[in-house]
Amino acid sequence: MRVIGIDPGTGSFDFFGMDDDRVIVDTTVSVMQVSENPKVLLDVIKSVLPLDAIVGPSGYGLPITPVKQMGERELNLMVPDDKSIPLYDGIRMVLRLMKEEGLPVYFTPGVIHLNTVPAYRKANKMDMGTADKVCCTVLALRDQAECLNIDYNKTSFILAEIGYAFNAVMGVNKGKIVDGFGGTAGGPGFITLGSMDAELAIRLGKFPGAAIFTGGAKDASDKADLTPEEMAEDQKRFADSWNMMVESIQKSVLAMMVAVNNPKEILLSGRLSRVPEIAAALTERLSKYAPVRLVGRRARVAKEAAEGAYIIGEGIKGGQYKKLIDVMELNKASGTMYDHILMKGVDITRP
Repeated sequence: MRVIGIDPGTGSFDFFGMDDDRVIVDTTVSVMQVSENPKVLLDVIKSVLPLDAIVGPSGYGLPITPVKQMGERELNLMVPDDKSIPLYDGIRMVLRLMKEEGLPVYFTPGVIHLNTVPAYRKANKMDMGTADKVCCTVLALRDQAECLNIDYNKTSFILAEIGYAFNAVMGVNKGKIVDGFGGTAGGPGFITLGSMDAELAIRLGKFPGAAIFTGGAKDASDKADLTPEEMAEDQKRFADSWNMMVESIQKSVLAMMVAVNNPKEILLSGRLSRVPEIAAALTERLSKYAPVRLVGRRARVAKEAAEGAYIIGEGIKGGQYKKLIDVMELNKASGTMYDHILMKGVDITRP
């Protein structure tokens, strides 16, 4: 079975796929390349055709949906039509092209769509973890099951997904995602502010979506072009940035222990988890609660979300990971990210 997964990250689009036990694609394309020519993504896909399934860029997610069922409503639910974020235009163009080409693309859910998360935890939430964060969690679940030699329904962990822009923390118990803090609803990331104080939101009024890509650890420094590696190597100079990010991850993991109170492991994934100083600091801070390690992966280039997307695609097509998809109940996902808003006196534009 030939299946690939695609991860639309802030800095790159990653591709990972296999034909049964053989890797057929493991590569990355920079966002700059995509912005200049979105069709470059189709070129990567066409280089490995024919394919049985592609798990495509799903943004905020949908219940498992083939691309042929994607209309403007579904497109807007996954990727907002926000002109202040140029990357969104590129993704939307690629999704339309995928449909026009008749590619076997499937879109997958975010945490908000999962029936394994109690409704009360979804109250007034929209971003509990985007579709790519669910993909990362799928990879982590497979990894723990293999490493500990346990069934999928015995897995239990907290995953800290530490990206260049956003951080997210996911909770898994008995093989099911039971809670999540998405990148815009959790602590600050390297470049993003994370959740916003409601008092600040009131005083801002309307603001462009691009504003969420500011206010993170990078902006807490005195260096406009600070990199995560520089921050980690000179923690004294960039103490505010370092502490802001590392402490926020620790806080989110500890908060997640309310939902997963006895995890077998605390797992780390994402680009910044592979910065040695960051991994070491989080291991030291979190190992008192559970064993801490990086998620294992077969990809050498593509990030965790792309490999997790491959696993989902292979599973929904009835392959070796069908049981994993069944245990996680991904095929029972439903609804939209607008379904759990309880606030009164507000007017939210819904696709």
